[in-house]
Amino acid sequence: MKTLADYQSYADAQMQFSPERLWELFDGHRESLNIAHECVDRHAASGRDALIVLQAQGGEEVITYAELSQDSSRFAHWLEAEGVRAGERVAIMLEPSRAFYTAMFGVIKRGAIAVPLFTLFGPDGIRLRVQDCQPALLITNAEKEEAARATGHPRVQVYGGAFAEMLKPFPARYASQSKASDLAVFQYTSGTTRELPEAVRHTHKALVTLMVAALYGTGLRPGERFFCPSSPAWGHGLWHGTLAPLALGLTVGAYSGRFNAERLLAGLSAHGFTNMSAAATHYRMMKNSGKAGDYRYALEKLSFTGEPIDDDTADFVRATFGLEVCSMYGTTEIGVVLVSYPGAADFAVRKGALGKAVPGTEVQVQDADGKPCAPGVTGQLMVLRRGQWIATKDLGRIDADGYFYHGGRADDVIISAGWTMSAVEIENVILMHPDALEAAVIGVPDALRGQVVKAFVVGTRGAADSAAFAEEIQELVKTKLSQHEYPRHVAFVDELPKTPAGKVHRKVLRERELAAVRPEPA
Repeated sequence: MKTLADYQSYADAQMQFSPERLWELFDGHRESLNIAHECVDRHAASGRDALIVLQAQGGEEVITYAELSQDSSRFAHWLEAEGVRAGERVAIMLEPSRAFYTAMFGVIKRGAIAVPLFTLFGPDGIRLRVQDCQPALLITNAEKEEAARATGHPRVQVYGGAFAEMLKPFPARYASQSKASDLAVFQYTSGTTRELPEAVRHTHKALVTLMVAALYGTGLRPGERFFCPSSPAWGHGLWHGTLAPLALGLTVGAYSGRFNAERLLAGLSAHGFTNMSAAATHYRMMKNSGKAGDYRYALEKLSFTGEPIDDDTADFVRATFGLEVCSMYGTTEIGVVLVSYPGAADFAVRKGALGKAVPGTEVQVQDADGKPCAPGVTGQLMVLRRGQWIATKDLGRIDADGYFYHGGRADDVIISAGWTMSAVEIENVILMHPDALEAAVIGVPDALRGQVVKAFVVGTRGAADSAAFAEEIQELVKTKLSQHEYPRHVAFVDELPKTPAGKVHRKVLRERELAAVRPEPA
């Protein structure tokens, strides 16, 4: 009998999909399901590689499904011996590695709750999350041990060679006994240490819902070799980049360490990866590296998420890989709702579009009164959930053919002298300049117009040429958009503030500007 994974076309996605059919992809059912079993144990006899971890310094780590099944079972037995109970949290602060995946799946097998933590968090960032989730145990490496112990947590376990040896006598099989409704993962979204985002709590059955994005957002199908360079400390890297492809038995590529575009390009070529999902920033860094033409690729599907991709980078992807890069849009709270159906020959990827709704989901652009906007009119992106319209907190518009377009975050809209402008659109135009590597746009206070556009640009030209460079950027925006949308202020910077997930952090730029004009307290 065919499952949803046996269909590829857009037409079949609309005709064949139902929420019930997602369960056909798993061994588990609505009462009993365990993520570690679905992603690891049921593929242990396949003989396939589960993970290929590219290391920033040039090495790599290959882990088979059989090895991961045995290692994670031993880790689950160790947790049980240590008195870690089902339902307790275990924080894991490790780079992608055999140790990280062993610990994460071992925790989930045990019925405890895995809490992945970003390895670049400083002491405050770690402390806030540890205080919030109250883990029974914090797993880390020797490099982060001092920062981990600085949190004051009484149980810190360093995962190194001696610890791995200590696990070997434990049994290589573990019988998982979790309900589908049991909690499996706490996922912190990328925020500042001053404003700790609330952990999103995922149950085991979240893996089933995830397959909507896997099938139609990243286009995963059995037999593919899939790569995602995003850190598994974040939603895209963990759920879309790790759990979904492993659940389908794919060989999955991951990246460990400081990101280097050429290292990624070399790894994609050497290991014949056929499908990749990355952040828009990753594709931009590949373009800026100038090294993409040095390698041959087997890629057949590409997708991106996190923020819109600029036209220049999309053109680079098309020229380099011979593929359209497909958008996948959603939020941590509502999941993926708009996609471009990678691999569907009957779906035309439209330049600049977020795509169309995933099967079984209704999305609208609504005005302030909650009525659908006409094609081309910007409004709030809304998603229907359980009979209610839920705000995504993003703006967008729809065209006459039903394609959705991103209009920026609601708080990224700039209103100047009555004109409403999109930071995303202005950034897109700035990045068309051959000497602009990165750009971020915000509105800054102006006595006459209320707000004016200020652009922060990472470029290739020196300070001596900054005035001419700024004027070229202004003229480009005037020409491509309109006379009133150009950045009246242009600042050249060495780097832009980003969230740990790699998205440009415009909020930080706005806060800096406000601090610069705010009078000192008396």
